[in-house]
Amino acid sequence: MSRAVRAGALSVRWEPRTAAVCAALAAVALAAAVFVLGTGDFPIPAGEVVRALAGQGDQATEFIVTELRLPRALTGLLAGLALGLSGAIFQSMSRNPLGSPDLIGFTTGAASGALLQILVLGGGTAAIATGSALGAVLTALAVYLLAYRGGGVHGQRLVLVGVGAAAMLEALNSYLITRAELREAYEAAFWLTGSLNARSWEHAVPLAVAMAVLVPAALAFGGHLRMGELGDDAAQALGVPVQRSRTALVVVGVGLVAAATTAVGPVPFVALAAPQLARRLTRRTGPHLVAAGLMGAALLVVGDLISLRLPVALPVGVVTGVLGGLYLVWLLAGAGRRGRP
Repeated sequence: MSRAVRAGALSVRWEPRTAAVCAALAAVALAAAVFVLGTGDFPIPAGEVVRALAGQGDQATEFIVTELRLPRALTGLLAGLALGLSGAIFQSMSRNPLGSPDLIGFTTGAASGALLQILVLGGGTAAIATGSALGAVLTALAVYLLAYRGGGVHGQRLVLVGVGAAAMLEALNSYLITRAELREAYEAAFWLTGSLNARSWEHAVPLAVAMAVLVPAALAFGGHLRMGELGDDAAQALGVPVQRSRTALVVVGVGLVAAATTAVGPVPFVALAAPQLARRLTRRTGPHLVAAGLMGAALLVVGDLISLRLPVALPVGVVTGVLGGLYLVWLLAGAGRRGRP
């Protein structure tokens, strides 16, 4: 149940259940990040981690927590937030739970750009980041232009064109790896799994700057996104500039995908699962960007914590891939029980 809360001329829609879910997801994400900060060759209790973050720990503990491990945890939180928001944007635009950047080619395009730098041009960290961002942007531009018909882009067509683009880019990525030297192929394959290993401030700071720009932009268009789910005609009747809003949302969504993939690689299934899980927890229709973003942050950091606590070290992308596969099985089984195809 929701109600309007007024403060002068400002009116805010207040939903107690949604607020409680968002608070719980934020708590889970932050708690998992604290445990990530305490996990490693030198284990640190959670209480000591909190004291170190507050500047009240001993010098050695503060150095390990704030200099060596904090960039990894912060990168995971921000990348998960970006993927959750992006997944909510594209699933709402396409009106399809499978319309996430994982499946419509944008994440794959970012991977292609990075692979070209790693395997063909031999670029360093900055060049790989630039190639990843350009790959996502160029893929999105191509998909958008190919899906453009009749004066606009419709959601189902965007998904279909994106799936085809993703298949072609996957073939390109496989070809690049098979033609590479063994050491370069190993480096590329490791990057493609998505990982938070060895993340430093040079990864966390650019991601934080990008999120400071993109998150407010995404939230600003949240109302247009919600009305767009009513259909183009209904949204236009309510005064929403549908095509301009859709173009702006594509730009913001692709920016979020590019920022996250540049920082951690193509982590699978977070963008796909986070919006749907958030919707089920909040029990409300329409997109909820804040809940989806917090769910993405929680999924990625919890996945990283699991990868750190396993007997064999695994990249976080492997863990999220397993979790995402279980989510798809659950989703399809639930649809089958309801008699859907």
